[in-house]
Amino acid sequence: MDKFELQDRTKMFGLNILRLCTRLPKTPEAQVIRRQLVHSGTAVGANYRAACRAKSRRDFIAKQSIVEEEADETRYWLELLVEVDIDDSVIPRLMDEADELTAIVVASKKTARSRL
Repeated sequence: MDKFELQDRTKMFGLNILRLCTRLPKTPEAQVIRRQLVHSGTAVGANYRAACRAKSRRDFIAKQSIVEEEADETRYWLELLVEVDIDDSVIPRLMDEADELTAIVVASKKTARSRL
C-alpha cells in the first residue's frame, strides 16, 4: 500500500467515524464519547498526512507515533460504546479498521527505524 492509498484509507476512517457519531444517541455518556471519537478518529488521517510531509526519518517516526496513539485511542472509545450498550453494526468494522491501521503504522515505524 502506497502513501496515497493510506491517506485515502485514513481519511475514509475519519469520515466513517463522523458518520457513526451523527447516529449516536443524545445521552450524556454518548455525547462525551462522541466528542472524543470525533477528535481521535479524524486525527488519524490528519496526522498521517503530516507524517507524509516529515522533514526527516526521525520526524516521520515521531509523527507516525501520534497516528498510532490516535488510532489506538479511537479503538478505546469504540470499545466504550459497546460497553455502554450502544449497538451499531458499523462499530465492529471500525474497531477492526483501527486495529489494522495501528498495525500498519507500527510496521511502518519499525521499517523506518531499521533505516536510521
